[in-house]
Amino acid sequence: MFPASHALVFLLSVSSRRVVHHVTDWEVTAGPPASTHVCSTGLPLIAMAGTQGGDANGIGGPGGEARKTRIHVVSDVHGNVRDLVRAGDGADALICLGDLVLFIDYADHSRGIFPDLFGTENTDRIVELRTARHYEEARAFGARLWAGVDRGPAIEKAVRKQYAELFSAFPTPTYATYGNVDVPPLWSEYAGPGTTVLDGERVEIGGRVFGFVGGGLRTPMRTPYEISDEEYAAKIEAVGEVDVLCTHIPPEVPELVYDTVARRFERGSRALLDAIRRTRPRYSLFGHVHQPLARRMRVGATECVNVGHFAGTGKPWVLEW
Repeated sequence: MFPASHALVFLLSVSSRRVVHHVTDWEVTAGPPASTHVCSTGLPLIAMAGTQGGDANGIGGPGGEARKTRIHVVSDVHGNVRDLVRAGDGADALICLGDLVLFIDYADHSRGIFPDLFGTENTDRIVELRTARHYEEARAFGARLWAGVDRGPAIEKAVRKQYAELFSAFPTPTYATYGNVDVPPLWSEYAGPGTTVLDGERVEIGGRVFGFVGGGLRTPMRTPYEISDEEYAAKIEAVGEVDVLCTHIPPEVPELVYDTVARRFERGSRALLDAIRRTRPRYSLFGHVHQPLARRMRVGATECVNVGHFAGTGKPWVLEW
């Protein structure tokens, strides 16, 4: 974690936010100018202050030649079945970087598993405590609510209901990995033949090699799929050199892990950052941080991109070559 005192420095270093519309032939075809600075990790970075890539906009490759491969990427779906049904429209494949489950909607406290079980008023209170980082008090409050409920079966039933709807919305083919709020043991029951689940594994799509690493690192939030730094690093190592490295969480760069609305640093991975520096993939794609300070940034030869909070935007990020 990084001290909150860095936040003002980062806010001053990123001055504007304009939409980056499209990526084609491994290059950005529309977006903001880059500004070079050195972040607190000591790495020279090119900060690209854009949001997620746009939806299908008909831009072809250089010189106007026909497209060859088009990939749509989503993350942090959090129950948004309505837009997920259309997320693969016009694409050769969909990539999902996890967090399918909606447990609590921090923007609408009436939505999610928790309010379904305990009501909006109790959800208001637990969100208030978590946002203030009063994690022990939040856990105690939650424990009192759960005291009269058989927690495991209640959560599993609600998660299964969401997974049934979400996995049925995936197009063919879909390549997916887990987020920190997902429940990996259930995925095999709902992933159809058109959905390939990958974690610490590689796959070739359109002649490019994509590596996938799912899950998050341990935090006071104690979400379902948080693992140790060592286990996460082992999965990164197993993936090796790829063209596109797909993860749920970002590399540990302050501008990429700071959430400007929650006003806190989420956990990123140092092992992922080290792998980016060492293996130099063309892209590092991730989600997890819903309102990041910087949505895209170059680390060495690698373009690091937060593909967006799909639950809020309803739009996939687009990669084309």
